[in-house]
Amino acid sequence: MKYRKIGESDLKLSVIAFGCGGNAGLMTRGDHNTQVQVIARAVELGINYFDNSPDYGNCIAEENLGRVLKELKTRPHLNSKVEIRAENLSDITGHVVRSTEGSLKRLGVDFLDVLQIHNGPVDPAPKMEGAYYAQLWLEHFLQKGGAIEGLQRLLNAGKVRHVGFICRGEDRPFVQQLLDTGLFSLINVPYTLMNPTAGLAKPSQLQVKDYGCVLQAAANAKVGTAIYSPLAGGYLTDDALHGRDRHPLARATPGTLQAAAIKHQTAAAKLQFLAKENDITLSQAAYRFILSNPAVTTAIGGFSAIEQLEDIAKVADMSPISAHDLARLNRLWESNFAADV
Repeated sequence: MKYRKIGESDLKLSVIAFGCGGNAGLMTRGDHNTQVQVIARAVELGINYFDNSPDYGNCIAEENLGRVLKELKTRPHLNSKVEIRAENLSDITGHVVRSTEGSLKRLGVDFLDVLQIHNGPVDPAPKMEGAYYAQLWLEHFLQKGGAIEGLQRLLNAGKVRHVGFICRGEDRPFVQQLLDTGLFSLINVPYTLMNPTAGLAKPSQLQVKDYGCVLQAAANAKVGTAIYSPLAGGYLTDDALHGRDRHPLARATPGTLQAAAIKHQTAAAKLQFLAKENDITLSQAAYRFILSNPAVTTAIGGFSAIEQLEDIAKVADMSPISAHDLARLNRLWESNFAADV
């Protein structure tokens, strides 16, 4: 396993992290014995960073991870998050503190290594209804009684070591304003073979959400980056490419996204040269691309089974993607995946 440091901090994260979200399903729908087996192997392989959230299975993932880590008597670096919804807007600072204290209790620890706001910054204020938390008005981060004040209280109390937030795309100016505060140590952002815009200027023909080269913005601010959804929601896998069923624990693709699914499957078929010609799996190729960018600190893997974990862990020892393959990728992106490579 390889490790990369977050900015100028003393925190080094394994380049492959362990995600506890619902897409893979292990920590929200898996049985306890399998969770113990997979997490024990992850720790043995050198994975030292576990990414979690109260939103994953309505707190179930935190409870399960805390139970397993206690049984294994191990304490890796832990991340959790705070989701801010409409019902929390009257006391954002208090909610940030209370939510974090709940996460600490469920995980069975005294502090988090990283705490992140799970809402992405936006301006003007989004319409927030029900369980919605994808975005949060920038002012609700910055204002007195806002999210940053809650994070600062937790830092001062020693309940968290580092803080961060998530990027949702089309938000570079607002991400930059938060980076400029100097408070944050880590951002979560997608950066994939299907959408590389967090790491490079958006190709003019590529029809994707623009993440505005935030990897470089973070590097300039000496802030680490954790890549979430590295397999583009599961499409960058050999199983998806060949029409095989997903793992029983994994979240199925909703039928309402059929048109999007066809688009992703077409793109994945164009990308399979990275696997075939390098004698690796498509999933490994996806992670290899991500980790080839020095501005990336870690890629958060969602694992349904130990075989998936073993497959991805091998990428830590792989060399960066070749200039020849990167040039071919650029042709694909510039053509919106219409070119032949």
